[in-house]
Amino acid sequence: MENVRLKLYDSIAQQEEVLKPKFPGNISVNVCGVTTHHFSHLCHACAAVAFDVLF
Repeated sequence: MENVRLKLYDSIAQQEEVLKPKFPGNISVNVCGVTTHHFSHLCHACAAVAFDVLF
């Protein structure tokens, strides 16, 4: 498999940085999701958009 480098924009450092996984070969994303206990909010939409853009 070819060595692929993914760069993401760091808004705090204001520059692109190479994503360095905590565990080599694995990347995970933790996002909040809709539950039956509370109303939906904007973060649910943001999480869906970010997931679509990254993956």
